[in-house]
Amino acid sequence: MTHLPEPVRAVTVVQLPDGTYTYADAAHLPAPQAPPQQIVQHIHHAPPDRTVQRIALGSGVGAGAVAAGVYFGPLLVGALTAIAANLAILAFLAAVLAWGVVTVVKSVGGADGQAAAKSLSKARRR
Repeated sequence: MTHLPEPVRAVTVVQLPDGTYTYADAAHLPAPQAPPQQIVQHIHHAPPDRTVQRIALGSGVGAGAVAAGVYFGPLLVGALTAIAANLAILAFLAAVLAWGVVTVVKSVGGADGQAAAKSLSKARRR
């Protein structure tokens, strides 16, 4: 390092790219570079009900198919549930109506009604 006189203010001696030394004001030096901030990102698995969408994305299917699966999947489940509920109500109504018809035939039909009810009950047991 060449012999430079002591500076009056707080300055720093720096080496230029050509190899010479000079004074540099500390206020005009670039700020020391901090190391890059490390970002920790946690990747979580999709919930189990999104299996179809994950398979679709993995096989290269477009976003439209995934969006259709997300939209129509719950819609299909809702429609099937409504159908099952309607069938259950219809089965219950059929059982109640059959019981009512058997009861009316027994009470009103006399001997013929008793015989018909008896033959129905025998047919059910077999």
